[in-house]
Amino acid sequence: MSPPGRAPRDDRPPAPAPLPAGAPPAPREIRSRANPTYQRLRRLAHEPAAYRREGAVWLEGEHLCQEAVQRGRRARLAVIDEAAWAQPARRALAQTAEAVLCLPAPLMAGLSAMDSAPPIAFELPWSAPAGLRPGRPTVVLDRLQDAGNVGTLLRSAAAFGFEQVVALGGTAALWSPKVLRAGMGAHFALHLVEQAGPEALDGLGLPLLATSSHAPEAIDAVPLPWPCAWLLGHEGQGLAPALQARATRCLRIPQPGGLESLNVAAAASVCFYESARQRGRAGPG
Repeated sequence: MSPPGRAPRDDRPPAPAPLPAGAPPAPREIRSRANPTYQRLRRLAHEPAAYRREGAVWLEGEHLCQEAVQRGRRARLAVIDEAAWAQPARRALAQTAEAVLCLPAPLMAGLSAMDSAPPIAFELPWSAPAGLRPGRPTVVLDRLQDAGNVGTLLRSAAAFGFEQVVALGGTAALWSPKVLRAGMGAHFALHLVEQAGPEALDGLGLPLLATSSHAPEAIDAVPLPWPCAWLLGHEGQGLAPALQARATRCLRIPQPGGLESLNVAAAASVCFYESARQRGRAGPG
């Protein structure tokens, strides 16, 4: 919901698009791991940055596939195992795609990096965004390596009203299967920019906020600007010194338990919540 007096932005995620009229796609079958289509899908599912080369991302599981459909995205291909195809609800989800591929369970398992392969996956078209959107509430990731941390950060950013995430060079691929799973659909609510250089921050036109355990001011004791850009650094090394020096303000997260530092995803969630709380956007509870 937009604050009073502010018109909703016209670039928020679109409403679900109606599917084209006509008969739903009939499934094709693959029985061999040597099939070229199967090999391409396996690369997409297992190589973190393959989507940049293939122009498509790999969504595993009903939740992610449903999120994509609800956001108006139409899959290029739905991949479903034979048992799931016999179930009306899963079959209907698969038939929202342009084409359907039905696989026996062993081949479906070969496409997944998970211990238990989900019954359905989507190949979704992808293209790199045009560039940064100045003035939008932003999260900047500096060389974050862990896909789980990155996905969690995206989820928290979307939950607390941030609209854009900028990943600087050296950060985990934002649309990799692992980051997508950890993000739980947050990708579809955010404008994501990858492989940016530090100079890109000049185009944001926002105050840059960072954290440090040595900062004199606590995050909950000072007014936070909005919109802003939070700078979040490498899991072990923190922010690059040059980025830390560019921060408009450096703040401390109080830790009465005495630990030296928080996991970057946990620290980020505190920062995002405090920004939202001060704007009255965090909601009850």
